[in-house]
Amino acid sequence: MSIAQWLLPEFDEEMAATRRVLERVPWSRYAWQPHPNSMSLGRLATHVAELPKWALDAFALDEVDIAPLGGALTRRLVFDSVTNLVQWFADHAQAARQALAAASDDDFAQPWTLKSGGRALWTKSRLAVYRNAVSHMVHHRGQLTVYLRLNGVPVPGTYGPSADEREPAG
Repeated sequence: MSIAQWLLPEFDEEMAATRRVLERVPWSRYAWQPHPNSMSLGRLATHVAELPKWALDAFALDEVDIAPLGGALTRRLVFDSVTNLVQWFADHAQAARQALAAASDDDFAQPWTLKSGGRALWTKSRLAVYRNAVSHMVHHRGQLTVYLRLNGVPVPGTYGPSADEREPAG
């Protein structure tokens, strides 16, 4: 079994769970934040939604410079609705899935570099970069479920039913 074939079922499960969480984001609460040092609900949802693009970039590019010399900083995404955010997420998750499915085992071993101002911050294998992107998404998705709970939004299940989806005992 190839590395891609081994990763695809997990990718599909994580993207489906993430989509369920993103669909619950109350856009009217975009600016809400649990603490002044925390991201707002809308910024956190946007960050979660953009992470499949990072997984795609692990295969589509050899490097990313987040602050290229003489160029523009990496642009922050801004959406006007949860519908548009979820669509952007879904489109990039599908593109990332296609890139993942097409990757050979040799592709996963190739180096990938993150730069800032032309300086390499680190170089890792494409497999490590892909795994970091998915793990990063899962981490922030967990934060987002806490934000939902704190805003009275029923939390969807991610690895099985959530407390909000369980049948009452009895």
